[in-house]
Amino acid sequence: MLQEDDAMTRTMAWIGFLATLAIALTLGLYTLLEPGRQQAAQERLRAEAIAQATDLYAENCAVCHGAAGEGIGGMPALNSDGVRGMDYESLYRVIAFGRYNTPMAAWSAEEGGILTGAQIDQLIVLLQYGDWEQVSARVTERGLAPPVAVEVEVPDDLLVQIEALPGGESLSRGLTLYAQNCSACHGVDGSGTPLAPPLDNPDLQARGADEIRRTIEEGVPGTLMAGWAETLSPAEVSDLVDLILRWDELQTAGIALPTPEPVVMPSTPEMIAAGEQLFSVACATCHGVEAYGTRMAPSLNNQGFLGETPDAAIYQIIAQGVPGTAMPAWGGRLSDEEINSLVAYLRSLEATAPPAAEPSTGGGMRGGGMGPPWLRGN
Repeated sequence: MLQEDDAMTRTMAWIGFLATLAIALTLGLYTLLEPGRQQAAQERLRAEAIAQATDLYAENCAVCHGAAGEGIGGMPALNSDGVRGMDYESLYRVIAFGRYNTPMAAWSAEEGGILTGAQIDQLIVLLQYGDWEQVSARVTERGLAPPVAVEVEVPDDLLVQIEALPGGESLSRGLTLYAQNCSACHGVDGSGTPLAPPLDNPDLQARGADEIRRTIEEGVPGTLMAGWAETLSPAEVSDLVDLILRWDELQTAGIALPTPEPVVMPSTPEMIAAGEQLFSVACATCHGVEAYGTRMAPSLNNQGFLGETPDAAIYQIIAQGVPGTAMPAWGGRLSDEEINSLVAYLRSLEATAPPAAEPSTGGGMRGGGMGPPWLRGN
């Protein structure tokens, strides 16, 4: 009997030892494998967030920041190490609440935008971990690549003629930069457009180089003039300043950029009808019934505006908004086709538009780090 008890005790001891050993081995194996499993789970979550954010970016952001995050005009590039290295809190704040006196609107639904907190988190993951070549391919695949800004090419023989002037190399570089970045708003010949004032005038030149440089680098709040400090180098800004100060020398020498053909947006009865419907939903609250204006926003249905503002300029105003005013950038919310329909509708009003119109009185945070908290595993 005692022998049987001893055998049972030894058996139980071995069972306990083996069970303890199995538990120890299991815990050890779990300890070894768990970090990899967690990393794989995080990578899977990250990939899913980037995939969803890429479509969000295509629909809402590419029109200003470019298909590959390269930035368009004065809009900042997002495909830089600086943006990629920004902490989560800073990126969330910019996307959710916008940036004062810039075209960057508040996108959080709590601030009147259209994005949820989860969608903003996904965009942050894209900015910090995304592949911009893949983003560009997706934007193009969906047909949402932003229209290329109209640029005026400076003929080589004209550059040679400019370079022959005293200090002509700086003027040549400045004119090339102007043609690429400035002529769409300020006019091919610098005489201004409804979007921006003339640059070929003594009053501007009298402000001096420092003031002109500050305007180019910092922009002008309440206008379409964004700051270019993040887009142009100090040397390029200097060339533009030199060009503005010496513009009369080019005019005296008979040098002018070739005038491109005006851009005319497509227009059909169906587009006009669609634009009228969209205007009544999205625009009439501020601009009034039939675009006669309110105290909140100016009249668009008048000869002064329609007669002086080409279709491409109207498109640009709608797509990019007017910084410092209540006019948001609709390029991230409306498709190219929808904006074209609005342009077609407004243009259809020109034939019967009054010379001017009086406005009617109708009314109308989280922690820092890389990625959102749920992706950091802490």
